[in-house]
Amino acid sequence: MAEEINEQLGCEVDLVAGSGGVFDIMADGKLIFSKFESGGSYPQPGEVVRLLSKKEISG
Repeated sequence: MAEEINEQLGCEVDLVAGSGGVFDIMADGKLIFSKFESGGSYPQPGEVVRLLSKKEISG
């Protein structure tokens, strides 16, 4: 996923290990995706890039 984000958006990605099944994606201190909030599912391929692209457009 980090490679996909870097290739598609040219962004540096920091992967931080979590525990207890936590899988959150944050950009600029804001939550972009949460496995918990999505009902326990991981993002689909391309979903994170789409969400990050949307964030960049909307600021």
